[in-house]
Amino acid sequence: MFFYHFRYPLTNYTFGTKDALFEKDPSVPARFQRMRDEFEKIGMRRSVEGVLLVHEHRLPHVLLLQLGTTFFKLPGGELKAGEDELDGLKRLMTETLGRQDGIVNEWTIEDTVGNWWRPNFEPPQYPYIPPHITKPKEHKRLFLVQLPEKALFAVPKNYKLVAAPLFELYDNAQGYGPIISSLPQALSRFNFIYI
Repeated sequence: MFFYHFRYPLTNYTFGTKDALFEKDPSVPARFQRMRDEFEKIGMRRSVEGVLLVHEHRLPHVLLLQLGTTFFKLPGGELKAGEDELDGLKRLMTETLGRQDGIVNEWTIEDTVGNWWRPNFEPPQYPYIPPHITKPKEHKRLFLVQLPEKALFAVPKNYKLVAAPLFELYDNAQGYGPIISSLPQALSRFNFIYI
């Protein structure tokens, strides 16, 4: 069974800026310490990220947030305790890319395109739970987000929003990390219609 998803050209979108958006933690060790503290109270962290696709010259591109020269991430983040995944992703996408003029971006969340688990309070994440792990520390779910035909996004000043072609991401964990570099394979099951 094939699913058809409409994708629009990058030129259909306008990108403004807004105040910088900073991480909750000042450092990687602080992030894992907070994860440890929260794990004791509420259990495994749940995170969601959105995969936003556009195209240039009929080649699919993923919109990525770039911090500095070498760090890339998908829009999204941690869910609140008990928060629904889809509601949480819409909230996080609005916090990250939402307009500031009172007009609300409409986020249409489609299929799940990946599940990743963090087995320990350490950076490595895997697209499976390792067999010796009974209590993973984080579960991250990636969703395909259908963009409207035209939209304005407000990008935090400390980030750049870049459109990375799938061919650049493929097999490029060194440049983009294992999750983003896995997107070409994860997206290969979809049929995209380029408008």
